[in-house]
Amino acid sequence: MLTIRDAGPDDAAACAAIYRPYVLDTAITFETEPPTTAEMSARITAAVRTHAWLVAELSDQIIGYAYAGPFAARPAYRWSCEVSVYLEAGLRRTGAGRALYQVLLPRLVDRGYRVAVAKTTLPNEPSLGLHAAFGFEPVGVHRRIGWKGGAWRDVAITQLALVSDDLDPIGPR
Repeated sequence: MLTIRDAGPDDAAACAAIYRPYVLDTAITFETEPPTTAEMSARITAAVRTHAWLVAELSDQIIGYAYAGPFAARPAYRWSCEVSVYLEAGLRRTGAGRALYQVLLPRLVDRGYRVAVAKTTLPNEPSLGLHAAFGFEPVGVHRRIGWKGGAWRDVAITQLALVSDDLDPIGPR
């Protein structure tokens, strides 16, 4: 049975192992050096403090994770966040990414965030499909924005309104 739970520093090695092939073998992330377990632990700690970081477990093994972090540094952006999900190789389109977002997105609303943004290196139909299924709408494409794997890469930007009102924001908490 798939379990979604909050991540902690003890999950860093498993998250780093899941992420490593994305860094080394794909253009999905623009990082070029896989983070160490210590670096991943620091990322988890920072995300949990201000946003959220979740892991998906199957038979007591972490098979994926999703997290949110700041969208941009300027103060007026503080109610917006950027979200990402990564699954162990071979487990895309199994429902694990959907399960992670079903917990992550409401958590962000509870913390006072109003907009979630996802950036997807193109092509990546599984990621675009996952985000579309949650209502993320395309808002633009950064053309030839990153060089990885011997080619210039485009990045699609999608956005989800986490709340629909125009009230003055409170938080984030």
